[in-house]
Amino acid sequence: MEALILNLIADASLAILFAVIALSLLVLTKGADLLVEQAVALSVSWGVPKMLIGATIVSLGTTLPEASVSVLAALRGSPGLALGNAVGSIIADTGLILGLALLLGPVPIGHAVVRRQSWIQFASAVVLVVVCIPFLRLDTILIEGGRMPRAVGFVFLVLLALYIWRSIKWSASAQPPAGDVSPVAARSRAGAVLSLLKLIGGITLVVAASQVLIPTVELTALRLRVPESVIAATLVAFGTSLPELVTAVTAVRRGHGDLALGNVIGADILNVLFVSGAAAAATPGGLQVPPPFFYLYFPSLIFVVSVLRIGIWRSKTELRRGFGFVLLAAYILTVVAGYVVSGVPTATH
Repeated sequence: MEALILNLIADASLAILFAVIALSLLVLTKGADLLVEQAVALSVSWGVPKMLIGATIVSLGTTLPEASVSVLAALRGSPGLALGNAVGSIIADTGLILGLALLLGPVPIGHAVVRRQSWIQFASAVVLVVVCIPFLRLDTILIEGGRMPRAVGFVFLVLLALYIWRSIKWSASAQPPAGDVSPVAARSRAGAVLSLLKLIGGITLVVAASQVLIPTVELTALRLRVPESVIAATLVAFGTSLPELVTAVTAVRRGHGDLALGNVIGADILNVLFVSGAAAAATPGGLQVPPPFFYLYFPSLIFVVSVLRIGIWRSKTELRRGFGFVLLAAYILTVVAGYVVSGVPTATH
Protein backbone atom coordinates (compact mmCIF):
# COMPACT_ATOMS: atom_id res chain seq x y z
CA MET A 1 0.00 0.00 0.00
CA GLU A 2 2.74 2.45 1.02
CA ALA A 3 4.86 1.59 -2.04
CA LEU A 4 1.87 2.19 -4.33
CA ILE A 5 1.18 5.58 -2.76
CA LEU A 6 4.84 6.57 -3.01
CA ASN A 7 4.83 5.67 -6.71
CA LEU A 8 1.74 7.83 -7.26
CA ILE A 9 3.14 10.90 -5.48
CA ALA A 10 6.85 10.48 -6.34
CA ASP A 11 6.82 13.24 -8.96
CA ALA A 12 4.21 15.47 -7.32
CA SER A 13 5.05 19.08 -6.54
CA LEU A 14 5.22 20.40 -2.98
CA ALA A 15 1.86 22.13 -3.50
CA ILE A 16 0.20 18.82 -4.39
CA LEU A 17 1.89 17.07 -1.46
CA PHE A 18 0.58 19.70 0.96
CA ALA A 19 -2.90 19.33 -0.60
CA VAL A 20 -2.75 15.53 -0.09
CA ILE A 21 -1.69 16.05 3.53
CA ALA A 22 -4.57 18.48 4.13
CA LEU A 23 -7.10 16.13 2.52
CA SER A 24 -5.76 13.14 4.48
CA LEU A 25 -6.07 15.07 7.75
CA LEU A 26 -9.64 16.05 6.87
CA VAL A 27 -10.61 12.43 6.12
CA LEU A 28 -8.80 11.32 9.27
CA THR A 29 -10.77 13.76 11.40
CA LYS A 30 -14.14 12.86 9.85
CA GLY A 31 -13.37 9.15 10.17
CA ALA A 32 -12.47 9.59 13.85
CA ASP A 33 -15.71 11.52 14.49
CA LEU A 34 -17.72 8.69 12.91
CA LEU A 35 -15.70 6.04 14.76
CA VAL A 36 -16.20 7.61 18.19
CA GLU A 37 -19.89 8.35 17.66
CA GLN A 38 -20.67 4.81 16.54
CA ALA A 39 -18.50 3.24 19.27
CA VAL A 40 -20.57 5.12 21.85
CA ALA A 41 -23.76 4.06 20.06
CA LEU A 42 -22.73 0.40 20.19
CA SER A 43 -21.81 0.73 23.85
CA VAL A 44 -25.33 1.88 24.69
CA SER A 45 -27.06 -0.51 22.29
CA TRP A 46 -25.21 -3.62 23.50
CA GLY A 47 -25.06 -2.57 27.15
CA VAL A 48 -21.26 -2.83 27.10
CA PRO A 49 -18.91 -0.31 28.77
CA LYS A 50 -17.27 2.08 26.30
CA MET A 51 -13.90 1.05 27.68
CA LEU A 52 -14.42 -2.54 26.45
CA ILE A 53 -15.57 -1.36 23.01
CA GLY A 54 -12.41 0.76 22.82
CA ALA A 55 -10.19 -2.10 23.98
CA THR A 56 -11.50 -4.59 21.41
CA ILE A 57 -13.27 -3.45 18.22
CA VAL A 58 -11.74 0.04 18.04
CA SER A 59 -8.23 -1.15 18.99
CA LEU A 60 -8.30 -3.97 16.44
CA GLY A 61 -9.08 -1.43 13.73
CA THR A 62 -6.61 1.26 14.77
CA THR A 63 -3.78 -1.27 15.27
CA LEU A 64 -3.93 -2.42 11.64
CA PRO A 65 -1.24 0.08 10.48
CA GLU A 66 1.26 -1.27 13.03
CA ALA A 67 0.41 -4.87 12.12
CA SER A 68 0.78 -4.33 8.39
CA VAL A 69 4.07 -2.42 8.76
CA SER A 70 5.58 -5.01 11.11
CA VAL A 71 4.57 -8.12 9.17
CA LEU A 72 5.78 -6.63 5.89
CA ALA A 73 9.05 -5.59 7.54
CA ALA A 74 9.54 -9.12 8.87
CA LEU A 75 8.82 -10.68 5.47
CA ARG A 76 11.29 -8.27 3.84
CA GLY A 77 14.08 -9.33 6.19
CA SER A 78 13.93 -6.45 8.68
CA PRO A 79 12.89 -8.18 11.93
CA GLY A 80 14.36 -5.41 14.11
CA LEU A 81 12.16 -2.89 12.34
CA ALA A 82 9.13 -5.13 12.89
CA LEU A 83 9.62 -5.40 16.66
CA GLY A 84 10.70 -1.77 16.88
CA ASN A 85 7.39 -0.68 15.37
CA ALA A 86 5.44 -2.64 18.00
CA VAL A 87 7.51 -1.39 20.96
CA GLY A 88 7.71 2.17 19.65
CA SER A 89 3.95 2.23 19.12
CA ILE A 90 3.25 1.10 22.70
CA ILE A 91 5.51 3.88 24.01
CA ALA A 92 3.80 6.39 21.69
CA ASP A 93 0.29 5.13 22.55
CA THR A 94 0.79 5.24 26.31
CA GLY A 95 3.26 8.11 26.61
CA LEU A 96 2.25 10.53 23.87
CA ILE A 97 -1.39 9.70 23.14
CA LEU A 98 -2.71 8.94 26.61
CA GLY A 99 -0.49 11.69 28.03
CA LEU A 100 -2.06 14.25 25.68
CA ALA A 101 -5.55 12.85 26.33
CA LEU A 102 -5.11 13.36 30.08
CA LEU A 103 -4.00 16.94 29.52
CA LEU A 104 -7.08 17.64 27.36
CA GLY A 105 -9.68 16.39 29.81
CA PRO A 106 -10.61 13.88 32.50
CA VAL A 107 -10.41 10.17 31.74
CA PRO A 108 -12.93 8.30 33.93
CA ILE A 109 -12.12 4.88 35.35
CA GLY A 110 -14.70 2.11 35.55
CA HIS A 111 -12.53 0.22 38.01
CA ALA A 112 -13.66 -3.39 37.47
CA VAL A 113 -13.08 -3.23 33.72
CA VAL A 114 -10.06 -0.91 33.68
CA ARG A 115 -8.20 -2.79 36.42
CA ARG A 116 -8.53 -6.09 34.56
CA GLN A 117 -7.51 -4.68 31.18
CA SER A 118 -4.60 -2.66 32.58
CA TRP A 119 -3.19 -5.75 34.30
CA ILE A 120 -3.33 -7.59 30.97
CA GLN A 121 -1.59 -4.63 29.34
CA PHE A 122 1.14 -4.57 32.00
CA ALA A 123 1.62 -8.35 31.92
CA SER A 124 1.83 -8.33 28.10
CA ALA A 125 4.59 -5.71 28.16
CA VAL A 126 6.58 -7.61 30.80
CA VAL A 127 6.21 -10.92 28.93
CA LEU A 128 7.35 -9.27 25.68
CA VAL A 129 10.54 -8.07 27.36
CA VAL A 130 11.21 -11.38 29.12
CA VAL A 131 10.88 -13.55 25.98
CA CYS A 132 13.45 -11.34 24.20
CA ILE A 133 16.13 -11.67 26.89
CA PRO A 134 19.00 -14.07 26.02
CA PHE A 135 19.31 -15.64 29.49
CA LEU A 136 22.22 -17.89 28.44
CA ARG A 137 24.38 -14.94 27.36
CA LEU A 138 23.40 -12.02 29.55
CA ASP A 139 26.98 -10.73 29.49
CA THR A 140 26.62 -9.80 25.79
CA ILE A 141 23.06 -8.47 25.89
CA LEU A 142 24.14 -4.82 25.49
CA ILE A 143 26.45 -5.71 22.58
CA GLU A 144 24.66 -8.44 20.62
CA GLY A 145 21.06 -7.91 21.75
CA GLY A 146 18.60 -10.79 21.87
CA ARG A 147 15.96 -12.64 19.88
CA MET A 148 12.21 -13.23 20.05
CA PRO A 149 11.69 -16.86 18.93
CA ARG A 150 9.25 -17.73 16.17
CA ALA A 151 7.44 -20.16 18.48
CA VAL A 152 6.68 -17.27 20.84
CA GLY A 153 5.00 -15.48 17.94
CA PHE A 154 2.58 -18.36 17.48
CA VAL A 155 1.94 -18.47 21.25
CA PHE A 156 1.16 -14.74 21.19
CA LEU A 157 -1.36 -15.27 18.37
CA VAL A 158 -3.08 -18.00 20.40
CA LEU A 159 -3.16 -15.66 23.40
CA LEU A 160 -4.62 -12.96 21.12
CA ALA A 161 -7.52 -15.24 20.22
CA LEU A 162 -7.99 -16.06 23.92
CA TYR A 163 -7.93 -12.35 24.85
CA ILE A 164 -10.59 -11.49 22.27
CA TRP A 165 -12.74 -14.44 23.37
CA ARG A 166 -12.46 -13.49 27.04
CA SER A 167 -13.21 -9.84 26.26
CA ILE A 168 -16.42 -10.93 24.54
CA LYS A 169 -17.33 -13.04 27.59
CA TRP A 170 -16.54 -10.16 29.94
CA SER A 171 -18.63 -7.77 27.87
CA ALA A 172 -21.62 -10.10 28.21
CA SER A 173 -21.41 -9.92 32.00
CA ALA A 174 -20.37 -6.25 32.26
CA GLN A 175 -22.55 -3.66 33.93
CA PRO A 176 -24.48 -1.70 31.28
CA PRO A 177 -23.40 1.92 30.85
CA ALA A 178 -25.25 4.55 32.82
CA GLY A 179 -28.37 5.90 31.20
CA ASP A 180 -27.67 8.17 28.25
CA VAL A 181 -30.43 10.29 26.81
CA SER A 182 -28.33 11.88 24.09
CA PRO A 183 -29.41 11.69 20.44
CA VAL A 184 -26.61 9.20 19.87
CA ALA A 185 -27.99 6.89 22.55
CA ALA A 186 -31.51 7.14 21.18
CA ARG A 187 -30.39 6.29 17.66
CA SER A 188 -28.17 3.44 18.86
CA ARG A 189 -31.08 1.48 20.29
CA ALA A 190 -32.68 1.42 16.86
CA GLY A 191 -29.91 -0.19 14.83
CA ALA A 192 -26.89 -1.92 16.35
CA VAL A 193 -26.03 -3.53 13.00
CA LEU A 194 -26.05 -0.17 11.23
CA SER A 195 -23.89 1.31 14.00
CA LEU A 196 -21.41 -1.55 13.63
CA LEU A 197 -21.20 -1.00 9.86
CA LYS A 198 -20.66 2.73 10.40
CA LEU A 199 -18.00 1.96 13.01
CA ILE A 200 -16.18 -0.27 10.52
CA GLY A 201 -16.52 2.54 7.98
CA GLY A 202 -15.00 5.01 10.44
CA ILE A 203 -12.08 2.65 11.18
CA THR A 204 -11.55 2.16 7.43
CA LEU A 205 -11.42 5.92 6.85
CA VAL A 206 -8.97 6.43 9.73
CA VAL A 207 -6.63 3.63 8.67
CA ALA A 208 -6.80 4.50 4.94
CA ALA A 209 -6.14 8.19 5.59
CA SER A 210 -3.19 7.26 7.82
CA GLN A 211 -1.76 5.00 5.12
CA VAL A 212 -1.85 7.92 2.67
CA LEU A 213 -0.64 10.52 5.16
CA ILE A 214 2.47 8.70 6.43
CA PRO A 215 4.37 8.30 3.10
CA THR A 216 3.22 11.74 1.95
CA VAL A 217 4.64 13.40 5.06
CA GLU A 218 7.85 11.37 4.72
CA LEU A 219 8.31 12.43 1.09
CA THR A 220 7.51 16.06 1.93
CA ALA A 221 10.08 16.02 4.74
CA LEU A 222 12.71 14.63 2.36
CA ARG A 223 11.87 17.30 -0.21
CA LEU A 224 12.37 19.91 2.51
CA ARG A 225 15.72 18.24 3.33
CA VAL A 226 14.75 16.99 6.78
CA PRO A 227 17.32 14.29 7.71
CA GLU A 228 16.19 10.68 7.20
CA SER A 229 17.21 9.81 10.77
CA VAL A 230 14.77 12.41 12.07
CA ILE A 231 12.02 11.02 9.86
CA ALA A 232 12.73 7.48 11.05
CA ALA A 233 12.84 8.47 14.72
CA THR A 234 9.61 10.43 14.72
CA LEU A 235 7.29 10.26 11.72
CA VAL A 236 6.98 6.50 11.22
CA ALA A 237 6.30 5.45 14.83
CA PHE A 238 4.09 8.52 15.25
CA GLY A 239 2.37 7.88 11.93
CA THR A 240 1.43 4.27 12.65
CA SER A 241 -0.01 5.44 15.99
CA LEU A 242 -1.94 8.26 14.33
CA PRO A 243 -5.29 6.40 14.33
CA GLU A 244 -5.07 5.92 18.11
CA LEU A 245 -4.06 9.57 18.58
CA VAL A 246 -6.93 11.01 16.55
CA THR A 247 -9.41 8.60 18.11
CA ALA A 248 -8.25 9.41 21.66
CA VAL A 249 -8.29 13.20 21.18
CA THR A 250 -11.72 13.07 19.53
CA ALA A 251 -13.09 10.83 22.28
CA VAL A 252 -11.83 13.07 25.10
CA ARG A 253 -13.11 16.24 23.44
CA ARG A 254 -16.55 14.63 23.13
CA GLY A 255 -16.54 13.60 26.78
CA HIS A 256 -15.79 9.90 26.24
CA GLY A 257 -12.40 9.62 27.92
CA ASP A 258 -13.04 6.01 28.93
CA LEU A 259 -13.25 5.10 25.23
CA ALA A 260 -9.84 6.75 24.71
CA LEU A 261 -8.35 4.85 27.65
CA GLY A 262 -9.79 1.57 26.36
CA ASN A 263 -8.39 2.22 22.89
CA VAL A 264 -4.87 2.87 24.23
CA ILE A 265 -4.85 -0.13 26.60
CA GLY A 266 -6.32 -2.39 23.94
CA ALA A 267 -3.85 -1.13 21.32
CA ASP A 268 -0.93 -1.83 23.67
CA ILE A 269 -2.13 -5.40 24.25
CA LEU A 270 -2.61 -5.91 20.52
CA ASN A 271 0.82 -4.45 19.73
CA VAL A 272 2.30 -7.25 21.83
CA LEU A 273 0.03 -10.17 20.92
CA PHE A 274 -1.03 -9.18 17.38
CA VAL A 275 1.74 -6.99 15.92
CA SER A 276 4.89 -8.56 17.41
CA GLY A 277 3.24 -12.01 17.45
CA ALA A 278 2.36 -11.93 13.74
CA ALA A 279 5.77 -10.51 12.82
CA ALA A 280 7.63 -13.21 14.80
CA ALA A 281 5.41 -15.98 13.40
CA ALA A 282 6.17 -14.74 9.87
CA THR A 283 9.95 -14.85 10.44
CA PRO A 284 11.64 -18.31 10.32
CA GLY A 285 14.49 -17.26 12.61
CA GLY A 286 12.41 -15.13 14.93
CA LEU A 287 12.79 -11.41 15.50
CA GLN A 288 16.29 -10.06 16.15
CA VAL A 289 16.29 -7.60 19.08
CA PRO A 290 19.02 -4.93 18.69
CA PRO A 291 20.99 -3.83 21.80
CA PRO A 292 19.29 -0.37 22.11
CA PHE A 293 16.06 -2.14 23.07
CA PHE A 294 17.63 -3.41 26.28
CA TYR A 295 19.14 -0.15 27.50
CA LEU A 296 16.54 2.32 26.20
CA TYR A 297 13.32 1.14 24.59
CA PHE A 298 12.38 -1.79 26.86
CA PRO A 299 13.04 0.29 30.02
CA SER A 300 10.93 3.10 28.55
CA LEU A 301 8.18 0.61 27.68
CA ILE A 302 8.08 -0.82 31.22
CA PHE A 303 8.18 2.69 32.70
CA VAL A 304 5.15 4.06 30.80
CA VAL A 305 2.96 1.00 31.41
CA SER A 306 3.99 1.07 35.09
CA VAL A 307 3.05 4.74 35.39
CA LEU A 308 -0.36 3.97 33.91
CA ARG A 309 -0.81 0.95 36.22
CA ILE A 310 0.11 3.08 39.27
CA GLY A 311 -2.16 5.88 38.04
CA ILE A 312 -5.14 3.52 37.82
CA TRP A 313 -4.29 2.05 41.24
CA ARG A 314 -3.93 5.48 42.92
CA SER A 315 -6.89 7.19 41.26
CA LYS A 316 -10.45 6.85 42.48
CA THR A 317 -12.86 7.85 39.72
CA GLU A 318 -10.64 9.34 37.01
CA LEU A 319 -6.99 9.55 35.99
CA ARG A 320 -5.37 12.80 37.07
CA ARG A 321 -3.67 15.31 34.80
CA GLY A 322 -0.36 14.87 36.64
CA PHE A 323 0.01 11.36 35.24
CA GLY A 324 -0.44 12.86 31.78
CA PHE A 325 2.60 15.11 32.30
CA VAL A 326 4.70 12.14 33.46
CA LEU A 327 3.67 9.97 30.50
CA LEU A 328 4.27 12.76 27.98
CA ALA A 329 7.66 13.57 29.52
CA ALA A 330 8.65 9.88 29.32
CA TYR A 331 7.78 9.80 25.61
CA ILE A 332 9.72 13.00 24.86
CA LEU A 333 12.78 11.78 26.81
CA THR A 334 12.71 8.47 24.92
CA VAL A 335 12.63 10.21 21.54
CA VAL A 336 15.40 12.64 22.53
CA ALA A 337 17.54 9.82 23.97
CA GLY A 338 17.05 7.94 20.72
CA TYR A 339 19.11 10.60 18.93
CA VAL A 340 21.99 10.06 21.33
CA VAL A 341 22.22 6.26 21.23
CA SER A 342 22.73 4.07 18.20
CA GLY A 343 19.93 2.25 16.42
CA VAL A 344 17.35 5.05 16.42
CA PRO A 345 15.67 4.13 13.12
CA THR A 346 15.30 0.48 14.11
CA ALA A 347 13.78 1.05 17.53
CA THR A 348 11.28 3.78 16.84
CA HIS A 349 9.62 2.70 13.59
